[in-house]
Amino acid sequence: MNLFLGRKLELNRLARLRRLKKASLVVIKGRRRVGKSTLVEKFAKNKRLISLSGLPPASGMTGQKQRDEFGDQLCVQLGLPRASFSTWSDAFRFLGAQIGNEEVIVLLDEISWMGGLDPSFLGSLKTWWDQEANKKQGLILILCGSISTWIEKNILHSTGFVGRISLVLHLKPLSLLESVSFLRKKGFTGSVYEMLKILSVTGGIPWYLDLIDPKESADQNIYELCFEPASQLVNEFQTIFHDLFERKGESYRRILQRLIDGMKTQQEIRTLLKLEEGGSLSEYLRNLVAAGFISEHYQWSFKKGALGKQKLYRLSDCFLRFQLKYVEPYRELIEQGSYKKAATGKLPGWDSIIGFQLESLLLANREFIFHALGIDPTTVIRDNPFIQTATSRKKGCQIDYLIQLKMNSLMICEFKFSKNELSSSIIAELKEKYETLSIPRGFGKAISLFHIGGVSSKVEESSFLYRVVDLRDLLENSVSDGEMS
Repeated sequence: MNLFLGRKLELNRLARLRRLKKASLVVIKGRRRVGKSTLVEKFAKNKRLISLSGLPPASGMTGQKQRDEFGDQLCVQLGLPRASFSTWSDAFRFLGAQIGNEEVIVLLDEISWMGGLDPSFLGSLKTWWDQEANKKQGLILILCGSISTWIEKNILHSTGFVGRISLVLHLKPLSLLESVSFLRKKGFTGSVYEMLKILSVTGGIPWYLDLIDPKESADQNIYELCFEPASQLVNEFQTIFHDLFERKGESYRRILQRLIDGMKTQQEIRTLLKLEEGGSLSEYLRNLVAAGFISEHYQWSFKKGALGKQKLYRLSDCFLRFQLKYVEPYRELIEQGSYKKAATGKLPGWDSIIGFQLESLLLANREFIFHALGIDPTTVIRDNPFIQTATSRKKGCQIDYLIQLKMNSLMICEFKFSKNELSSSIIAELKEKYETLSIPRGFGKAISLFHIGGVSSKVEESSFLYRVVDLRDLLENSVSDGEMS
């Protein structure tokens, strides 16, 4: 990538390990394309870095081929004659002999690919770390990968690595402010609405943002990247699923398909998929959460502030949702070069898709919402999307985002993302939701509206609304002031 933005917290935590002057074992996990390797390269700037990456899954791949690639990459970087290893123990001992006791960062990238085919890999790595590597005071060994489920199972939750890991980083997409700043630094001069259109498709994934051509409009960029035959992102969806889930990819895809139009409980997903109780659904949902593709939203008791048993699952990855909703159904036309609606920004239901996508962006940027509402994060007891189930005594309702604060107060946040100005009719809609939400005696509630297309003067001046937040002004002012989350 040409640009690097944000990641200050992660860089500071890595820098702290260097100051300790002792061997450190670091795990970095995160979604494909989120910038894990780039973070390590930034951290290792002006330092000695040995970067070794596993080969992607392919027919005929073996543990020996992975070791051969390991040896080739290592020897090329060190300027040594080609070396071959029959075991991972030999490979790690050879690596240790080359780095000595000097300060060095060693990255084992895509570690699940590197060692997933050889059951001796993890044991050899652990033994090398225990017997040799952890005595090298200048060594920072970083294990990195996109398949979070493999890392969780084989490293983070493995008894073999208990007490050995100095730092775990779960790299998330760039924040909303960082993403807008990224586009501005690339030279994109479109409006905030145009930028939000781009972010509604790419999320805050740095690699996707770096593909944006600043001289083209949002619609042109989206068409070129997602709908033009052989473009850079047309096959990204299949690649992600093949790399992560291989033969089980279709089962995961079916779950995500059920979440494209909104949140659902596990039981609702099970019913839609016509699955019997038990089975693998719980495991699949856990894996999708670990991969960063869906998010869990617990419901809770207002009186006690305690989490309830029911969880809502949401497809929170903007890119995957866009692909499932708007690219996959038209794949044959796209491959033929016949799908031209996207080229003119005339995707069917575009206003609704950008609404869903931007809602996901905001829910991934809760501190941004707190700042917009003037809320001190330390006063927040619980916050999540919220569903009030209908009973014989109360009507049901769904709140886009609900914040419970100390002093028994609730903030209802509603997101209305239309490019057109919202008329005063929105007030009646919000009042109905406000009145439907049932709260305990002694509690208070208020409602705030987030929008991007402007509101009528009656909405702006309404005493009923606690806060009316125009994301266009907020984002422009925050980025121009140099604020970064």
